[in-house]
Amino acid sequence: MSLRTAPDTFDILLVEDNPGDARLAQEALKEGRMSSRLKVVVDGVEAMTYLRREGPFAEAPVPNLVLLDLNLPRKDGRQVLAEMKADPNLRRIPVVVLTTSQAEQDIMRTYDLHANCYITKPVDLDRFISVVRSIEEYWCSVVTLPPR
Repeated sequence: MSLRTAPDTFDILLVEDNPGDARLAQEALKEGRMSSRLKVVVDGVEAMTYLRREGPFAEAPVPNLVLLDLNLPRKDGRQVLAEMKADPNLRRIPVVVLTTSQAEQDIMRTYDLHANCYITKPVDLDRFISVVRSIEEYWCSVVTLPPR
């Protein structure tokens, strides 16, 4: 029996339209213990273009993890999640919903769409950074992911 080791490069796609939250996530990951690469896109249309490796993202790496906000311009996070999980090339990419919404219907709907987890963004700066680092550590070093 052999254990699969973590990938050399752990790629994370952050789908976030709030520049402040995106910047905080970048700082948290940059100062974390793991070596992950973060790519940020600002809306759902751009997220799907990235994930399908179209246009300017033709050479983009397939992410190991997607951090997805729900309330996005042009195409919201629920639509992105539904499209990802319906696409055989994308459905195995873990999706962590990271949003401000605490609405029960949002939580239920995203799990119905097969999100891997739902996290409400902490308002406190230090707590937000801690949560992002915890997400990275869990998905990068604890979980066994399918090959890309």
